[in-house]
Amino acid sequence: MSIFDVHCHVISTDEKRYPRGAIGGRQSDWSQKRPVSIEQMIAAMDTAGVARSVLVQASTCYGHDNSYVAEALRTHPDRFTGVFSADVLAPDAREKMKHWMSKGFTGMRLFTTGSTMPDQADWLDDPRCFPAWELAQDSNLPVCLQMTAKAIPQLQILLKRFPRVRVALDHCARPQLEDGPPYKAAQGLWDLAANPNVFLKISPHNFVGVKKGLATADTFFAKLIAEFGAKRIAWGSNFPTHEGSLSELLQLGRDSLKVASAEDQKWIFGGTTQILYPALKGA
Repeated sequence: MSIFDVHCHVISTDEKRYPRGAIGGRQSDWSQKRPVSIEQMIAAMDTAGVARSVLVQASTCYGHDNSYVAEALRTHPDRFTGVFSADVLAPDAREKMKHWMSKGFTGMRLFTTGSTMPDQADWLDDPRCFPAWELAQDSNLPVCLQMTAKAIPQLQILLKRFPRVRVALDHCARPQLEDGPPYKAAQGLWDLAANPNVFLKISPHNFVGVKKGLATADTFFAKLIAEFGAKRIAWGSNFPTHEGSLSELLQLGRDSLKVASAEDQKWIFGGTTQILYPALKGA
């Protein structure tokens, strides 16, 4: 089974060529303590047995300057595709999107919460964003969202307005799982299953979350697969944001998904990522 990683990050040690400019004004701790260069990422992939990866812009290090990921796409198109970050509220958002798409990026990320922005931003469904969403829809550009469950009502508005945009939720939109089955606290997540263009990225954030309270890996991931189907779920290492080697993070994912059938695991660990980012399949 070929392994495809839908969510990892690279950080350059050359701060002069690739200056820091984090969203929120403060660089994330992980990008300072555990930076992984393009070359180190390839070495880690080879050790872990990961064939190809989606490099997601490290917004908490570089903000909307996607230059380092662009360098990875230029030098190693056989191993990577990329997801750029953009300020979709800016008047020139569409021009910036076209620029990064011309550099080989095949996805866009909207960062509305995270380590340098702990509160959920309220601009996700701001009408100023609509031109960017229109371009994403017309360009068949998937949009991944770093958000919490608090923003799901706003996402529902966007899904109705832009029904052809494939949306991938980083870390499943960080659902609350401590209440255990049937996971009523995550009802907002289950409500999204009716939208066939909503995909989920499952990562160490979720694999750790299913060990809290009354949650278990078997009960949560069985329900997740039953609600969304494995063809809309993709494994992401979140390496090196999450501590541990890429090999260890892959094993964590495998251990957490023992409840999934062999066929479902093929989709989660590779097939779904290729649906979202066909450029990886053709690499």
